[in-house]
Amino acid sequence: MDERELTILLVEDDKNACRDIQNYADTIEEVRITGVTNNSNEALKLTQHLLPDVVILDLELHHGGGNGLFYLQGLKALSLPRNPYILITTNNSSIITLEQTRNLGADFILAKYESEYSAQYVIEFLRMMKATIFSAASSSTDSPDIMSDDQRDRRLTQRIQRELDFVGISPKAIGYQYLTDAILLTYHDPAPNICRRLSEKYKKTDVSIERAMQNAINRAWRISDPDDLLKHYKARVRADKGVPTMMEFVYNYVNVLKLENW
Repeated sequence: MDERELTILLVEDDKNACRDIQNYADTIEEVRITGVTNNSNEALKLTQHLLPDVVILDLELHHGGGNGLFYLQGLKALSLPRNPYILITTNNSSIITLEQTRNLGADFILAKYESEYSAQYVIEFLRMMKATIFSAASSSTDSPDIMSDDQRDRRLTQRIQRELDFVGISPKAIGYQYLTDAILLTYHDPAPNICRRLSEKYKKTDVSIERAMQNAINRAWRISDPDDLLKHYKARVRADKGVPTMMEFVYNYVNVLKLENW
């Protein structure tokens, strides 16, 4: 059984629907809602940043901004390494509109007016499709296996920074970029003295670079919700320290990337 999480971006303008889908998803370990928005432009930005496996896309965003068709059209212009699986949810029954939705790249359409439609139905449908979604992604001509080195590193960087965001390390922190580079460099070459390698790149002392990375980690563990940390940082943290060391943090995410077969 594939134990990878299915990451989901929810684009929906009905607050009750968002709550119901989020609440049900929270009961399932193998799926995770990584972002929620009611605006199609914001959804494109989140897609580019979060690289979700799935987008649950409400076609009508009357109480938000834009609509699902605008999102699908904009998605093509992003030229992502891999497009997410697009699950449309809609009250629209127009054959012409739904056909255009498919032409723009929707993978499946669930009608909200059907009697069986519910938050549980949506998430369970995606659980049923999980293996197919991951299989299609890995065999895609845009999959990481056949990307150029630059394309792969750009996507790896986005993946790493998504994890930093999850545990509350701010992009404004000095150590944010250092941690990103440390994880990426160590993934490619697990040689010692990562701080020395970074010091050559940034023209800073290795001590100052290590301090900035550790400070960023310490601050995240101080201000982030403990439940979020437990959910997103799976490695064991020593009780006497309370926070991971810089190298423990870096190697944790290197291992995560290797388990994902990058």
